[in-house]
Amino acid sequence: MSTYSHRSTKLSILSVFIFALLFITTAPLQSQDLDVPYVPTPNEVVEKMLDLADVQSSDYVIDLGSGDGRIVIAAAKRGASGHGIDLDPERIAEARENAQSEGLDDRIMFMEENLFDTDFTKASVITMYLLPSVNEKLRPELLDKMEPGTRIVSHSFSMGDWKADKKAEVSPPNSSRTHDIYFWIIPAKVAGEWSWSSNGTDFDMNINQQFQEISVRIYDGNGSSYNIQKQELTGDRITLRAVNGDQSYILSGQVTDGSIEGIIQHHNGDDKSIIPWSASLN
Repeated sequence: MSTYSHRSTKLSILSVFIFALLFITTAPLQSQDLDVPYVPTPNEVVEKMLDLADVQSSDYVIDLGSGDGRIVIAAAKRGASGHGIDLDPERIAEARENAQSEGLDDRIMFMEENLFDTDFTKASVITMYLLPSVNEKLRPELLDKMEPGTRIVSHSFSMGDWKADKKAEVSPPNSSRTHDIYFWIIPAKVAGEWSWSSNGTDFDMNINQQFQEISVRIYDGNGSSYNIQKQELTGDRITLRAVNGDQSYILSGQVTDGSIEGIIQHHNGDDKSIIPWSASLN
């Protein structure tokens, strides 16, 4: 064998070794933050999660990282439908067996999938017990793709600076640990400039938004600004109270695709009236 051929063979073997080493050492890093160790949620915590989300028989619950299926099974016992998603085939098999033993496998399913590759946008309730890093990665997916009003419940971990609408603590019997539960409602997107007319007066409204928290300014066509005494956004519902002297407006409506449809209570001294509210995003 020539010296050149001998060196080429060595280089080829070395290249294959380096490639294999790089694959082994980097592949786990690429998927590490998508993989969550299985730790069962205590049943008392499961029930409190479902209570916070007010799960009803009309709900469709999707559990991200469903483990042995206990959250979806508990939701089904309340009459809801739903399915669980997990990467571990052993957990999926266990969850299916548990659902069958409870006689609920005709209403719920368990799917072996990566939660970042699945469509969970049709859920009315999403439950999860994931890692903080996974919650952070999920947050934009939830906010951008889920319908306003969708309810989100997380065991133990928050969503960074997205403040929870509610928070609860559970201390199961015979346990020294207190479990935190976080609850959010997906807010509608309302930031921007809005306008409408009411009783012959034009109004302009500016809304700044940080998740479900809003800051509102309202002006009328006469150049008057209003003191905003209430500004709330819950899912796709917005409620405002704007006051200027004897003029007081209570505005309540539903946000849909760049419009708000609802009603206005107009208080002008002793005169009171209810009129339609139809605002458009400019």
